[in-house]
Amino acid sequence: MVKAIRTASFTLVAFLAVVLSAAAQQQMPPMPQPGPEHQVLAADVGTWDAQVETWMAPGQPPATSKAVETNRLVGGRFLVSDFKGDFGGMSFEGHGVSWWDPASKTYKGVWVDSMSTGPMMGSSTWNPATKTATGEMTGPDMTGAVQTSRSETVYKADGTRVMSMYTKGPDGKDVQTMRITYTKRP
Repeated sequence: MVKAIRTASFTLVAFLAVVLSAAAQQQMPPMPQPGPEHQVLAADVGTWDAQVETWMAPGQPPATSKAVETNRLVGGRFLVSDFKGDFGGMSFEGHGVSWWDPASKTYKGVWVDSMSTGPMMGSSTWNPATKTATGEMTGPDMTGAVQTSRSETVYKADGTRVMSMYTKGPDGKDVQTMRITYTKRP
């Protein structure tokens, strides 16, 4: 009789363990995994030398400088970027995080740097036919005034990528303010 009670108790405990385990598994969603959209982010992983051109006023020649961008993936899904260089003889540092947002079907990003008063937030789309990312970012500039910038990054056949940034001029038309040509280190 004692053996039968022990067997019944063991069976009940085993049954409850299976039921509770199944319930716990149903409550916890599967861990997110990188998908094909994350390959766009993965293409930027590595260290890149950057040639920076900045236009301070329309029609004026650009100021030029050099920088280095180092990118890594976190969890295969988040691109973390560290950008260091100089701007007009002053040290410049920027940091960004980019990710694929499955809800909006766009890439999202946040950027902070040593010359801005707060973070810039943005979203972009990817065109695989032209190998071009097109997006907008909104946030404060050096003076604290909120501005929206449009960007276009073209991935070239030679392995470089060129990011061009535009803001609205007084006439409402896009004015190029920056171009960065990135060359990946071996």
